[in-house]
Amino acid sequence: MIYVKTDKEIDMMREPCKILRDALLLAEDKICAGMTTGELDKILHDYIVSYGAKPSFLGLYGFPKSTCISIDEQVVHGIPGNRVIKEGEIVSVDVGVYLNGFHGDAARSFYCGQIDPLKKKLIDVTKESFFKGIEGICIGSPLGDIGYQIQTYAESNGFSVVREMVGHGIGRKVHEDPNVPNYGKRGTGIRLKRNMALAIEPMINMGTYEVDINGWDCITRDRKPSAHYENTVVITDEGVEILTL
Repeated sequence: MIYVKTDKEIDMMREPCKILRDALLLAEDKICAGMTTGELDKILHDYIVSYGAKPSFLGLYGFPKSTCISIDEQVVHGIPGNRVIKEGEIVSVDVGVYLNGFHGDAARSFYCGQIDPLKKKLIDVTKESFFKGIEGICIGSPLGDIGYQIQTYAESNGFSVVREMVGHGIGRKVHEDPNVPNYGKRGTGIRLKRNMALAIEPMINMGTYEVDINGWDCITRDRKPSAHYENTVVITDEGVEILTL
């Protein structure tokens, strides 16, 4: 069941989304070669709770950490721990924040130091595919148009779109209906309504779109790099408002 928010509920989502935005800016500033993913997770955990908020992912479905930190071939759901971040690796950071009874969810792919130009292109295309996905989207748009636009842009740049993991509705729960695939056909799916809140999150691979999933691990089947970019958005009278920017 799709839960359409009231104006007041959308306003209540703004604060956790702002904390989330700033947590990701902090991650960008702190990431460096030689630190572990566990150290980065603690930095972000401490930042979130300092505002009286809670990390949405901690304990969600049994997830043991406050953030998902996925490196290179890891698509999503990387569990922070002892893995050391190396120069030139893609570091995807996915964070959720809970406050005022509502969640925000967003992700960014970063890197530190020198990086291979093709990896840099993958990060840039993944980010831009999000903005292509919401281009022209408004009340009444078919949901499938978002995925179609993401897929078309990513594939036109020589990359592939993960099928197994998708975006989702968001609100009082981290994951709500509807699912929001990053691929699909134009003109298909439900029609978007005013105050629908969605987490739109392209996951784009350098090689095959196929992945291997084992427990939490989601890794590209060919072990080539992947990138991730996500924002919490709301459908408004003016189009799409991004709450986590």
